[in-house]
Amino acid sequence: MRAARLIKMVLLLQARPSMTGAELARELEVSERTVVRDVLSLSEAGVPVYADRGRAGGYRLIGGYRTRLTGLGRSEAEALFLSGVPSALREMGLADAASAARLKVSAALLPELRDAATGAAQRFHLDAPAWYQEPETPALLPAIADAVWDDRRVRTRYLRKDTEVERELEPYGLVLKAGVWYLAARSQGDFRVYRVDRFTAVEGAATTGGGDEGDGGGRSGAARFTRDTSFDLPAFWAERAAQFARSILREEVVLRLSPHGVRQLPYVTERAAAREAIETARAAGGLDPQGRLTVTLPVESAEIAYAQLLALGPEGEVLAPSELRERLAAAARRTAALYPEPGGAGRTEPGGQRAGGGSA
Repeated sequence: MRAARLIKMVLLLQARPSMTGAELARELEVSERTVVRDVLSLSEAGVPVYADRGRAGGYRLIGGYRTRLTGLGRSEAEALFLSGVPSALREMGLADAASAARLKVSAALLPELRDAATGAAQRFHLDAPAWYQEPETPALLPAIADAVWDDRRVRTRYLRKDTEVERELEPYGLVLKAGVWYLAARSQGDFRVYRVDRFTAVEGAATTGGGDEGDGGGRSGAARFTRDTSFDLPAFWAERAAQFARSILREEVVLRLSPHGVRQLPYVTERAAAREAIETARAAGGLDPQGRLTVTLPVESAEIAYAQLLALGPEGEVLAPSELRERLAAAARRTAALYPEPGGAGRTEPGGQRAGGGSA
């Protein structure tokens, strides 16, 4: 346990110019007194850790000291090789770089751990695209990924509905969601989300010093931006995804659900909205004597709600709006006509002919 903590301390000091005792204690989840003892142990072992005194002081490594990754255990090495997403790296044009990095890490591992890459790959695989969709790699994804890595401002043309608009963007990060790539970028001071497959052109924004604007986005003439260090891509995406889900739910449907319908609702409609509606209804005492729960569900539109709620079948009854209730009732009657009771007269075929013979 202590050996692993000492290795982590060295790696933290390699990654940052200097760290205070309080920062190290927080990262390592120990007391500052323990940090002092660990620093002394590293110094005794020959690791050149230097302590700067005073209010602005801290710990740092001197002489460009670097350590190899021989301190990795098997589980750590396997987790490291699982951290990449091969298909995503390939689409961004980083497959060769990732392969080279894996080889370097493998070379630094102890001999008995060098099968970690193969072992992890044979046990876990991420298939990002959704079912029943043929994923397509956006043609401009590699150029956008290159700009993201290089903090390079880009001029773009982007399809918004039926209109093509021009934008100058500071590309901060890429997100792969259910097989679709999104770009988080800053435009005119605001952070926004763009679908990568809607970009029709991407090129480097020229520097004010008159760089070559015709280099197709090459690095030599492209302007770079100063990244906002407080930007947190996962937190930003989670917030915007929740905002998007809420923004499209503009109508409401009142449903009476059986216990099974309550369990199924999050799987046929927007999950967060369904769960919130169920929790609200339960808190308000919405159960009737038959154990059915009446919920008010936000939906995108009556048309989309019709397609979604058909999947509930008899486990959900629409109470309002009346137009949607009548439409689902008509669908139920048509469905029932396809499955007549045994020994009945048979279903009615299109044109008024019964399946069993003569005219209706």
